[in-house]
Amino acid sequence: MTGTAARVALRLPLALLIAATCAAGALAQDASQDAEERPAGPIAAGSERFLGNVLTAAFDPDFADSWNQVTPENAGKWLSVEAQRGLYTWGALDVIVDFARSHGLPVKQHTFVWGQQEPRWVAGLPPDEQRAAVETWIAAFAERYPDVAMVDVVNEPLHAPPSYAEAIGGAGETGWDWVVWSFERAREALPDATLLINEYNILCCEMNRVRYAELVGILQERGLIDGIGVQAHGLEHADPTVIRTNLDALAELGLPIYVSELELESSDDEQQLAMYQRMFPVLWEHEAVAGVTLWGYRAGRIWKANAYLLDWFDEERPALTWLREYVRSTLDE
Repeated sequence: MTGTAARVALRLPLALLIAATCAAGALAQDASQDAEERPAGPIAAGSERFLGNVLTAAFDPDFADSWNQVTPENAGKWLSVEAQRGLYTWGALDVIVDFARSHGLPVKQHTFVWGQQEPRWVAGLPPDEQRAAVETWIAAFAERYPDVAMVDVVNEPLHAPPSYAEAIGGAGETGWDWVVWSFERAREALPDATLLINEYNILCCEMNRVRYAELVGILQERGLIDGIGVQAHGLEHADPTVIRTNLDALAELGLPIYVSELELESSDDEQQLAMYQRMFPVLWEHEAVAGVTLWGYRAGRIWKANAYLLDWFDEERPALTWLREYVRSTLDE
């Protein structure tokens, strides 16, 4: 059964599906055979760069069969951990980190400082309490997960500064003192972690990329940043030449680039496949790219409904089959 056919079958009334028991049995056998034919092990095993994905607390036990890096989709955000002041809820994040540790997969924490999904109580605090709360949050995370490999220290500084930005430095002398302060606290708490910044509309848009590069330079001068995160949302119809140009410009800063939050959405299998074939090699083959993290892959567990790569029957869409073959072909070159 093709991915398209399986999705059509899903919409059939339950009674019709029950009446088709024999056919369903045959389909299940086909799906089982497909799973057996699927190569074992992470897609990017043996590569110098990782190909990762996001996990939730309802994690996929087969995750490590495809991906070799983990990002908590929401569980590592401050709001998820400390929705009520002083009450830390680590359960979902513990599940994800324990899973990654047991499979030897590096974790990228997402994220410490972000203007969205911050605790609702923090905006109303006096500045000194805001600053202390952020310090306490970063220190609490570091104490619990001292072995985290990477951290998105500040997420979307150009587009979503936090409500407490003034309390942690504001613009200041650099124009970005609040970002500098955040990285200083993260470096103190996690001296061995790779510290990253993360932002969207950088790969597509020169003006954003120039501002972003200036901010990265400020952090570089102070020895506070180890890599540049660039989100890959919304690249379905992007020009690969433009993407390459912006990657080249960022690479001139001399830091590795971490492509994050990639998904390519289409309800049409062949259209999605064409998107991956056009866009993914530009990201994967760039000399400065240290890793690529997708933002979900299972139907029903991905924020863009039609960007999934595995359907409800655990069947690969053509884009995922191609992705496996393509990445592994690059390892043989």
